[in-house]
Amino acid sequence: MRTHDLLWSDVEHIHAAILAHPFVTGLTDATLPRPAFRYYVVQDAHYLRGYAKALAACAAKAPDAAATSMFAEHAAGAIAAERDLHASLMADLGSSVEEAAAEPVTPATQAYVSYLLATVHDGSYAEAVAAVLPCYWIYAKVGAALLEAGSPDPLYQRWIEMYGGDAYQAVVDAVLDETDRIGAAAGATELERMRTHFTVTSRYEWMFWDAAWRQETWPI
Repeated sequence: MRTHDLLWSDVEHIHAAILAHPFVTGLTDATLPRPAFRYYVVQDAHYLRGYAKALAACAAKAPDAAATSMFAEHAAGAIAAERDLHASLMADLGSSVEEAAAEPVTPATQAYVSYLLATVHDGSYAEAVAAVLPCYWIYAKVGAALLEAGSPDPLYQRWIEMYGGDAYQAVVDAVLDETDRIGAAAGATELERMRTHFTVTSRYEWMFWDAAWRQETWPI
C-alpha cells in the first residue's frame, strides 16, 4: 500500500464528517451565514501565516534540492494567498485585511498552528510532511466535491473554484508523491508517527470549520 493511501485510510471518517458539516454544505446550498464565512476568512489569514512557517521548516529539513524548492515555493504561495485571496474576499465582505489582522486568533486556530509548528520543528522531516499534508489534501478533496455540486452564491463559488481546480490538485499531487517517497524509506516507528500527526491535523481541519460555524471565541 502506498503511504498516502495508508494515511488516508486512517481519516476517511474525518473527511466524511467534514463533507457533512453544515459549514461545508452551506457553501454549496448558500445557507452559510456571511458572518460565519467572514470568521473563517479572518482565521484562515491567521492560520496561513503560521502554515507558511511550517512549510518553510519542511523546506529547511528536506533532504534534497527538489523538495526544498517545492516547500519553499509553497510557503511563499501561502503568504500570497493570505495577501491576495483574502484581500479580495474581505473586500466583498465589506471589510479589509487590516481589520482582519487586528482581530484575535481564536482557540482552534491557535491550537492547530501551535501543533503544526511544534511538530515540524521537533519532529523528523517525515513527521513534518505528514503534519502539513491534511491542509493540502483535505482542501483538494473538499474543493473537488463542492465544485461538482457548485454554489449559487458567487462569493462561495469563487472560493470553491480555487480549491477544486486542476491547478491546486497538481500542487497536492506533488506533495503526495513526496509523501510516498518518504514513507517507502521510513521505519515502522517513524511511519506510525506520520500516521499520528496526519490524523491529529486532519481532526484540526474539522475543528477549524466547526469553529467558524460556531464563531468560536475564548471562553474566558
